[in-house]
Amino acid sequence: MQVLQVQTAVQPDPAEVGRARRWVRTRLRGCGLDPDAPLAETLVLVVSELVTNAVVHTGRAAVLRLLFPLDPAPEVVAVRIEVADASDVPPQPRHAEGDAVGGRGLELVDCLCDRWGWYPEGAGKRVWCEIDREPAAGPAVPAQQPRALAV
Repeated sequence: MQVLQVQTAVQPDPAEVGRARRWVRTRLRGCGLDPDAPLAETLVLVVSELVTNAVVHTGRAAVLRLLFPLDPAPEVVAVRIEVADASDVPPQPRHAEGDAVGGRGLELVDCLCDRWGWYPEGAGKRVWCEIDREPAAGPAVPAQQPRALAV
């Protein structure tokens, strides 16, 4: 399967979160995905959460990477999001209570993604997630007409 991989640098500035969302939308258009489709909205939200975590919790630059399958096979294929940063501190899932303004990012990622995880990389780490998408639909198969039973 062919995969398109695109990436951008993310600076340790909260304004980068909005830039990352806009960047993802332009990449979706470039890959032929409708930027307003439910999959696109999910991808943008997950990117927003992962980039926010990298910017807020590490205070260091990061790299945002998207991997799009270009020629889906008959089985389900996934879009992959990766954020690599220079902090070796593992992601810490939390549970936000009540009106707390933070602490829901990794819970959202866990709910919205089919798989996610992280692994150490050099002096830092890479957080990744995958969202399954159905392959492109093939030609429609006409439904069989019911047959009358002979009595």
